[in-house]
Formats: sequence, C-alpha cells, structure tokens
Amino acid sequence: MSSLPVSRSVPAPPIGSLSGSPSAEQGWQARLELGFEAGPDCTVLRHRRHAGPLRVQRPFHPEGAPCHTYLLHPPGGVVGGDRLDIQVSVESGGHALLTTPAAAKFYRSAGPLARQHQSFRVAAGGTLEWLPALNIVHGGARVELRNRFELAPDARLLAWDLLGLGRPGSGDRFESGLCDSSLQVIADGRSLLAERLRTEGGDPMLKAVWGLQGRGYLATLLAAPATTETLVALRGQLRQVPDAAFGCTLLPVPGPRSQGHPLTGLLVCRWLAATGEALWESMIEAWALLRPLVLGREPCPPRIWST
Repeated sequence: MSSLPVSRSVPAPPIGSLSGSPSAEQGWQARLELGFEAGPDCTVLRHRRHAGPLRVQRPFHPEGAPCHTYLLHPPGGVVGGDRLDIQVSVESGGHALLTTPAAAKFYRSAGPLARQHQSFRVAAGGTLEWLPALNIVHGGARVELRNRFELAPDARLLAWDLLGLGRPGSGDRFESGLCDSSLQVIADGRSLLAERLRTEGGDPMLKAVWGLQGRGYLATLLAAPATTETLVALRGQLRQVPDAAFGCTLLPVPGPRSQGHPLTGLLVCRWLAATGEALWESMIEAWALLRPLVLGREPCPPRIWST
C-alpha cells in the first residue's frame, strides 16, 4: 500500500476586501481554493488556500484513485453580510469528489445579502463530482447563490445543487426575503447552460402550477458527457418519489458530429419535492445510477453520508 499523498495547506492573505474575519458591517468573508492533480497512484489535493472560516478535512481514498474531500464551514450558518467564495480546479487525469457534512443554512437578514459564489474548472481528462448537502434558505433570508462550471473537452462531471425555501415542517415558511440563484455551465469555451432563479418570499410563483407548485424543495443534477442512452436509462430505472416531480433533458454540446456517432451532451435533471429527505434520497439514487454510465465507476458513497 502506498503512503498517503501530501498536500500543501497555505493560509491565504487578505484577498481584496476579504479579511477572513467578521465585522459588524461585513460579516464573515471567507474564501477557499482547492486544486486536485493526478498522482502516481491516486489523485492528490495539491493546492489548498483559505481565508476565513472555510476548511477541508484530510482527503480520503476509499476507492483507490478518486480523492474524497469534505468541505467545512465551522460557523454552521450564513447571515446577511457573509460571503463565501469557493474555487475548485481538477487537472488532467485527476478525479475529485467533494461533499459537505451538513446542510448550509442561510438565516434571516435585516437587509444585507448573504453571498455564496462557487466556481469549478475541470481540465481535459479530469473528473469532478460536486455533491454538497442541501442549501436551506430560511424565511426572511436574503441570499445570492452563484454556481459556475467550466469544462474542457473530455472533462467529466457529476454535480448537483439542492435548495430548500424555508422549512415548512418546522413552521418556517419562505414568506419574506430573497433568493437569487444562478447556474452556468461552460463547455469547451461555449455557454451550454445559463439560468437564473430569482424569487422573493411570498411570490405567487412558489405555489403556482407553472412554478414550484407549493413544493419548497428543488434540485438540479448535471452529468457530462451523457448520451441519449444515459437519459433513457435514468428515466427507466429511477424510482418515483411520492409527492415529487421529476424531469430530465439532454443538451447537446455544440460542434460537428460524425454520422452514426451518438449524440453527446450535458444531462440536466430537475426535481421538485415536498420534503428535503425525499429529495436527498432521490438525488443519491440518481447519482448511483449515473456514476457507472458517465464515469465508468461503481457508486462509492462518502462515509459522511451515513453519519
């Protein structure tokens, strides 16, 4: 057995206006940069740089080459004025799986926005699995969420984003506040997916038939490269979740395609659910079905999901 790979942990100096410490005007300003590279036997966390309360635990290799990493936010919650910036890169031949140990909770704000900006870059031949826990936006919170994925040719991606508006089971309804969420996928330098959900608490869209239909939990799962066969397999094998709506589509990657070659693109899956537990279980099942098809690996759930 080879020895554990060594990473470099570098505390970052202030980044722009990010001091890494809270103030009455700003709140917590935190940034985390992670860089994964292929080593002789497994992927290693070669670059780690942080400012403020964002950290990672030591990497794990429960299935050999892929590097499992858990992102931590010790304060446990995000309030108005806080800003979290996460940047992740995976180099050619590397395989990184990142998750979080608990839901991210965004609390009521008197006015300032809480911001969470996340950027991911996957080089040619690299693989990224971004599988965080739920983002819970409590009633009265004001939140800006940004996710950007940049994929080189031959990069592989399995990623999801889970969002809960309020916690209806606890009597916390999203009747005031703001949630401004955007998602962008760049493939080979071209915009493949760009969308934005901006809703205010109490918006009729939350209950409308053409909107969220009264379901406070929603999710998006991305898989690339995927084919029509991948889409058909997922639709045929994924179990129906009670009181949930599911749909998926395949967005073709722009560019020429040779005759007889299967249509390849980005698989985009959507869920609306009444409970966070049902949503989480369905996402894990979908990931387990897609992983062998998209990444050529059997499912290996992070240990933190069982605690």
